[in-house]
Amino acid sequence: MSQVAYVQVINFCLEGITQDEFKGIANEVAPNFAQLPGLISKAWLSDEASNTYGGVYYWKSKEYCEAYRGSELYTQALVNNPNFTNLSDKGFDVLKGPSKVTHL
Repeated sequence: MSQVAYVQVINFCLEGITQDEFKGIANEVAPNFAQLPGLISKAWLSDEASNTYGGVYYWKSKEYCEAYRGSELYTQALVNNPNFTNLSDKGFDVLKGPSKVTHL
């Protein structure tokens, strides 16, 4: 994995769509996320029991993450999505020393 400098964790609840519908949509839009500048990888999250979904984004820098937060994709896919409620978006700098030891 490239050098990860920043991690973004997004969570939300589904409203008006099922988990299976969400999975179908996620499969369709995943290529859009794969093209984001500075994105090293994204893990898509799902916990049907608690109705919690989202993603963990691994960025080359905080600046790339901020650019995504200001993008049309972010606004359309997350902020203005009527099927997502209780949206949470948190970001973290990566501690390089211990993260390297634990294989990041």
